[in-house]
Amino acid sequence: MRKALILSFLSGALSFALAQASQVASLVDGGRFQEAYEAGMRLGTPEALALAAKAASFYALYQAKDEEKRAWFEKAERAASQAIAKAPDYPEGYFERARALGRLAQYKGVLEALAEGLAPRIRSDLERTLKLKPDHAGAMVALALWHFELVQKGWLVAATQGADGGRVEPLMRRAIELEPDGIIHRVEYARVLSAWGKREEARKQLEMALSLPARTASDRYDQERARQELAKLK
Repeated sequence: MRKALILSFLSGALSFALAQASQVASLVDGGRFQEAYEAGMRLGTPEALALAAKAASFYALYQAKDEEKRAWFEKAERAASQAIAKAPDYPEGYFERARALGRLAQYKGVLEALAEGLAPRIRSDLERTLKLKPDHAGAMVALALWHFELVQKGWLVAATQGADGGRVEPLMRRAIELEPDGIIHRVEYARVLSAWGKREEARKQLEMALSLPARTASDRYDQERARQELAKLK
């Protein structure tokens, strides 16, 4: 009887935590990123902490003033690290930390980022994500961009970090195959194609991104970015 009561209590607690995490996810999808971050941090489960990290990164990307961005990416990194500490086998914790560290690397600049060893940390987190969840399309896109960004910095940087430009497009294509409705995947792929002089292919990806249904606030922000990039190609 006592064991049954304990199991019932644990089941109820788990269901309650999952319901609350779902509420945090709804806040993220609705573009209420600061609220989502605070709610996720208060809840403190691995799922909620990863969502808090996602919300912090999205706030920095889409809504924060320039002077706020770095601090919010740092908040995202800390929240994701807490998620990993609580659940070492939870892929979203590693993915969100990689996202935050990748953006921080951009703000810190190449020399500072390399001196702090951010590049191998980002790659390690993305590879860990894919080991835990091999069909994680977001991690594939992020890993493709990791290779792309380092190759763009020159052969010396690419060689010292183990970046390979030949991995970029296969990873991008596989991510789109897994999630054909992923607007951000197509926008990022278009950025790569444009940088490599494949303007017509980039245009097709951006047009496809604009034709897809925008289900979340981040989708709408990404479609606005697609419009701006498409205008540059015309």
